[in-house]
Amino acid sequence: MTHSLEGMYAALLSGFSDDGSFCAKRQTAITDYVLRQGLQGIYIGGSSGESGLMSTDELLEQQEVIAGIPAASQCHVIAHVGQPTTRDSITLARSAEKLGFTALSALPPHAYPFSDEEVFQYYSELSKATPLPLIVYEVPIRTGRPLPLDLLQRLLDLPNVAGIKFTSTDFFKLSTLRRSRPNKLYFFGFDEMYAGAAALGCDGGIGTTYNVFGKLYVALHHSMKASDLKTAQELQEISQNFVEILLQTGVIPGVKASLRALGVDAGYARAPLIEQNKDTEAMVSTFLSTSATEAWIA
Repeated sequence: MTHSLEGMYAALLSGFSDDGSFCAKRQTAITDYVLRQGLQGIYIGGSSGESGLMSTDELLEQQEVIAGIPAASQCHVIAHVGQPTTRDSITLARSAEKLGFTALSALPPHAYPFSDEEVFQYYSELSKATPLPLIVYEVPIRTGRPLPLDLLQRLLDLPNVAGIKFTSTDFFKLSTLRRSRPNKLYFFGFDEMYAGAAALGCDGGIGTTYNVFGKLYVALHHSMKASDLKTAQELQEISQNFVEILLQTGVIPGVKASLRALGVDAGYARAPLIEQNKDTEAMVSTFLSTSATEAWIA
């Protein structure tokens, strides 16, 4: 598999109108802002994009909107296509192929307590549905259970599987996977711990806070590649300070509030997601105006 995909990707937010319907205008505003930050690309239709609150038809519309944004055609677009049914996932995958996106990714099925073999069969069918490289996904915080090491190894061995997005604190499992499958790509999904994963050899990151601080994460990635630990620690601390605020506000609502504070018409999260703190706007605005963060705002 090609390693041209390595690098840093924003887990792109979705744009909704004030009435909660999908909004192409706001999606374009968010995407244009994010792509000014020097990232390798964007990861669309994932959890950060509130895909669990969107229909398959809305996700298809979102794909078409993003495909029509000029800046998106100049970068890598990884389309997350994980849906409760294999059929809908394949529909989204084939749309992404038709629109010229770079790669696919998908949550493992988790609407029911699926067996390991059912998870394997899901990814097997998805990997055969298009010629696009597929990034599998380990994210126990979302699925409710970690996938066993041997299952992840089997998934990485599937034809057309290019690598994994690893959103777990089990760094030993991550290291074991890298040692056993060294020719695959490894993306890390916890923004506040990226430096640790990069030290273990991750090829890049995919994260929610990259929507706001893409420039910072690109610099963090380069610092770790250059073994500049001092700079990496300083950048990771800014990231962690931001995440601490988001844990008080709600992550997606807080990131959207941050974009609004920066003048982006990002709208609000889709219900039932709400801002968890009545001072969300003030909290993120204050943080974004500090001397430590100003250099990293696009």
